[in-house]
Amino acid sequence: MTEILRAFWKEKRPERIAVLVSGILFAVIFWIYEIPVEIAGYAFLLVILWNVIWFTLVFIRYEKRQRILEENQGKIRTEAGGFPEAESRESEMYQELIRQLYEEKKELESSVQIEKQELSDYYSMWVHQIKTPIAALGVLIQSGEELEEVQESPKAQELTRSMKMEVFRIEQYVDMVLTYLRMGSATSDYAFRICSLEEIVRQAVRKYSQMFIMTRTRLHLEIQDQKILTDEKWLTFVIEQILSNAVKYARGGEISIYTEEKTLVISDNGIGIAEEDLPRIFEKGFTGYNGRANKKSTGIGLYLCKTIIDRLHHTIWIESKPEKGTKVYLNFDRESRRIE
Repeated sequence: MTEILRAFWKEKRPERIAVLVSGILFAVIFWIYEIPVEIAGYAFLLVILWNVIWFTLVFIRYEKRQRILEENQGKIRTEAGGFPEAESRESEMYQELIRQLYEEKKELESSVQIEKQELSDYYSMWVHQIKTPIAALGVLIQSGEELEEVQESPKAQELTRSMKMEVFRIEQYVDMVLTYLRMGSATSDYAFRICSLEEIVRQAVRKYSQMFIMTRTRLHLEIQDQKILTDEKWLTFVIEQILSNAVKYARGGEISIYTEEKTLVISDNGIGIAEEDLPRIFEKGFTGYNGRANKKSTGIGLYLCKTIIDRLHHTIWIESKPEKGTKVYLNFDRESRRIE
C-alpha cells in the first residue's frame, strides 16, 4: 500500500501543482477585492474538502487498477486478458498494442516449436538410419578378423584394429547426438529406482573393453557395491563418457575406478587438464587446450555429463594436473551435495 500511495502521489504532481496555483490565485483575488477573511476562509475550506474527497476517490480507483495489473503481471506468458478498464483513449490503445504483441509472440513461439520438433525428428531419424551401415561395417570387420587369422599379416591386423576403433568412435558420436536430442526434449524419460553401482560401472566397462585392449590401457577396478537411487540408463551414459575421455587422454596408460564412501572415482594418469581450463570444462562447446590440440573434441561430452548429473540430483567435479592425470568424482549422496 505504501508503494502504491507513493507512486500515486508522484504521478499526480501536475494536479497538485494546479490545485496549489488555483489557491494562490483565489487568495490574491480575495486580497485585491478585500473580501472578508471569514468568507475567504469558508471558500478555502470547501475547496480543500472537495480536493480531499476527489483525490481519495481517484486514489481508490488507482489502487484497484494497480492491484489488477499486479495480479495479471505473471499471466502475460499464458494470456493477455485481465486488464483494468481503460480510463482514456491512450490506455485503450496501449492495451490493444499489448494484445497484438501477445498474439504475435504466440505465433512466433508456435513456429519455432514446430521447426525445433521437425529438426529433432530429422536428426532422430538420421541417428537410427546411420546405425544400419555401422552395424554392417561391424560385420565386415568381423569377417576381416577371420581372414586375418588365416593370413596372420601384421598390416592386416593393424588395419582391422584401426577400423574397429573408428567404428567404435562413430557409435560414440551417434549415441552422443541422440542423447543431446533427448536432453532438449521436455519428455526426457527419467526413471528413478534403486540400482547397483557396481553393475552400472561394469556395464560401462564391458562396452569399452575392446578399447582398453586396442589402446593397451590397463584398468584397475575396485568397487564396493552400494545401492543408489538413480536412472540406470542416464548414469551409464555419463560413466561411458568419462571412460571415453580417460581412454582418449590416458595414451595407453592406466585407468582406475574405485569408490570412496558414496563417491565413485574414475582416475587416469594421462595428460591432465590445464589449471586455467578447469573452471570451464563443463561449459557447452568448451574444448580447452587439450581439445584444440587433439582437434577432435566437440566440447559436448562433459557438458552432457554435468547436465544429466544435475537432473539426476547427483554431483560431479574434476581434479586434474597437467602431465599428472585426472580424477573425476561422482557423488550420489543427496543429503550433502557438493557446492561447485
